[in-house]
Amino acid sequence: MDDPFEDILNLEEQFYQDGYKQGQEDGVKAGRSEGRSLGLEKGFQKFIESGRLYGRAIVWANRLPGASSKPAAATEDTNDGQEKQQHGEQELTLPPLPKNPRLEKHITTLYALVEADTLSTENTDEAVNDFDDRVKRAQGKAKIIERMVGEVTVKKVQAGAGGKPDEV
Repeated sequence: MDDPFEDILNLEEQFYQDGYKQGQEDGVKAGRSEGRSLGLEKGFQKFIESGRLYGRAIVWANRLPGASSKPAAATEDTNDGQEKQQHGEQELTLPPLPKNPRLEKHITTLYALVEADTLSTENTDEAVNDFDDRVKRAQGKAKIIERMVGEVTVKKVQAGAGGKPDEV
């Protein structure tokens, strides 16, 4: 004989199973879109850092002694320079770096580590680990170069009351 109250007693288990199935279906849908958004955000942040280091490497390389700091078009057209002087504009240049073979080697290595053509954009574990390793090594080289040339980079960190400058 079947117990007439058995369905009522198993009602909690039935609701639990229904809720579990619904939660799993919703999680699969939301997980894909959230995972993609997070992946794009993290990838963008990594490439921003890579691009920042690449730009600094180019600037440092152009400041090395013997590096041509003026493009060919600027040396051919002297009328531009005369116009700038007439309008009171000045050409701003950075001072050259000291001649130091170690410094040149560090700058060359930094450039090689973050050169965009050699960085992989594949979404495999090996490619991501290689990218992260190269950016980490490039950050270390940038710190070494900063210390050698006497530059200090200050980044404001939003911490607590007012934010405190922190060396990057």
